[in-house]
Amino acid sequence: MRLIFLGTSAAVPTLKRSLPATILQSSMEQWIFDCGENTQRQMMTAKISFHKKTKIFLSHLHGDHILGLPGLLQTMALMDRKNPLQVYGPIGLREFLFCCQQILNFELTYKVEIYEIVKPGVIVEEEGYIVEAAKANHTVESYSYVFEEKPHPGEFFPEKALAFGLPEGELWSKLQKGENITLPDGRLVKSEEVMGPNRPGRKIVFTGDTMPFEAFADFAKGADVIIHDCTLDDALATKAKVNGHSTPSQAANQAKAANAKLLVLTHISARYPYSELLLEQAKKVFENTKIAEDFLVMELPLKEANSIIP
Repeated sequence: MRLIFLGTSAAVPTLKRSLPATILQSSMEQWIFDCGENTQRQMMTAKISFHKKTKIFLSHLHGDHILGLPGLLQTMALMDRKNPLQVYGPIGLREFLFCCQQILNFELTYKVEIYEIVKPGVIVEEEGYIVEAAKANHTVESYSYVFEEKPHPGEFFPEKALAFGLPEGELWSKLQKGENITLPDGRLVKSEEVMGPNRPGRKIVFTGDTMPFEAFADFAKGADVIIHDCTLDDALATKAKVNGHSTPSQAANQAKAANAKLLVLTHISARYPYSELLLEQAKKVFENTKIAEDFLVMELPLKEANSIIP
């Protein structure tokens, strides 16, 4: 699994930064968080598939976060996408897309399923993960999202399976999936007898545009990565508050309160051609901080189990 930052600017693009869009990607599926203008071209540059199983999550309906969506949907159709696509976001999303399609008169080659969020909580639950939404603290209705994997099976020990007389094949696969096996002589082989403890899933938080909010620490608790709004530096905290954004120290305090492992600052104002000041301010509070740049790729390896079978 990896994170790919396609757009990291705020409000307007710059020569170095496109508008907000971040992709979380696994071998089988990808999840796009916000979809600013130019997202489809950024995807081309990053060599990201237009055909892969995809879900899109929009934090709010400000232009810099959603105006790339009609173009992306059209591009996918022109590329003859067939797989359905799901889009999640605040109330108004359905009307926005309907108006775009009617006025621009474009047809799609695939089904778009639209889910408007009416209350915080789990909005997606699949076999291997959940996505939860929390009300952010912005000037319009806005949501922060947490993507959290369910625990992964632990390490499989072939020598233990062989000791039970189980040959390699289908029975091994069942044990690895957590199923128990009954041998012809009536003996029961439990999955945990040949498997190490489950490995915890990865947890990634996307704040969207937000000021700090009280529920964030619990929402993001123990996150492996928090991707946080950092539009303006600490000296402009009053302006940030008026516009519903965060400063580096505020984002860092949020990450610290959540006991996160890594903080990544994004949604950087065009007034900062260089981001060293923002990084310096955040690191005073939360050392393990990075500044997102367009096309930054972050690998997210599987986490280790707390212990293993001796």
